[in-house]
Amino acid sequence: MNTIVTSRHFKAHESLVEYARNAIRRLTRIYSGVIKAEVILSYEKPHKSVKIAEVNVSVFRSKLSAHEQSADFHQSIDRACMKLRVQLRKYKDRLQNKQRAVVRRAHEKV
Repeated sequence: MNTIVTSRHFKAHESLVEYARNAIRRLTRIYSGVIKAEVILSYEKPHKSVKIAEVNVSVFRSKLSAHEQSADFHQSIDRACMKLRVQLRKYKDRLQNKQRAVVRRAHEKV
């Protein structure tokens, strides 16, 4: 899996980049078919200190994304990954249901 971490308008510390990569690796426990992941980190107005994490995950024939903001980058990344976990579970269930339907049709023909 290819993971790209981008920071907008600032230079992200290496520990933050590694944290984002580890969070994405944990998503592969739910669905191992993740092809590519992009994490985009940015912030709005330094005096308000709103940190934004946008996570885009490419899977077979689909692209899932989550956008989250909070006062801390780690918290934003975690919340976005929680949203993606839900999306990946639904995606995986849909794939399994389609495969079951194909198998049922094949058994009915035989």
